[in-house]
This record gives sequence, structure tokens and C-alpha cells, in this order.
Amino acid sequence: MAFTIGDMGKATGTKIETIRYYERIGLLPKPARTTGNYRDYGQAELGRLSFIRRARDLGFSLDQVRALLSISGDRSGDCAGIDRIAKDHLVEVDRKLADLAALRKELKAVIDSCNGGRVAECRIVEALGPIP
Repeated sequence: MAFTIGDMGKATGTKIETIRYYERIGLLPKPARTTGNYRDYGQAELGRLSFIRRARDLGFSLDQVRALLSISGDRSGDCAGIDRIAKDHLVEVDRKLADLAALRKELKAVIDSCNGGRVAECRIVEALGPIP
């Protein structure tokens, strides 16, 4: 079955320019071209783009996606590398969650300190720093 770049985008929820970008950086192979010079993708490319899109949705970096694709290319290989990449990413997600929790706490405290009134006495503006 053949897919156009538009078909690929619709099937995976990926913008056409993003698909082209993935081709330029080598995450997707350069597709065959039709006689009219349109990109002509197959089921394998659709599967690969779906994998990339899902990994990106989970927050994996492009380098991590590239590594996951490389390791997953050897279906009989050891999955320890994939496990390591996923665990490293989970550590990063946990760090970001902790940062967001601290940010939320600080922002809530600033908002709770506001008693309304005039901007000149606004505790939120004061907490954000000096205004020239």
C-alpha cells in the first residue's frame, strides 16, 4: 500500500513539515518518488513514523528516538539498551515533575499572598522582581 506525505501526516497526527524534517535528519529514510516526483511511502515508513511520533509524545529526545530506532532494528538483539534509555528518560521526567511541583508551590504561595488592591502594592508583581 502506498501513502502520500499527507496520508502519513493524517495517519500519525504529524505535520508534513515535521515529516520532511525527520527525513532531513535521517530518522525517516528518503522515500521513493512517483513519476510526478511526489513522495511515495510504504507500510514500513508508516510504522516507523508512528513509532517516532509515539516516542516524541512520551517526551523522548530526537537523539533518544534515534538510539531506540537503531537498537530496535535488530529484533533478535538484547533490549537492555532500550531499557536503559527508557529508565534514563523516566529519571528526567521525575526530575521535571519535582521541579514543577516546587514551581507550583512557590506560585501558589505568591498568589495566596495577594490581598487585592492596587498594582503598586501587588505581592505577585513584587515577588517577580523589580520593575524599572
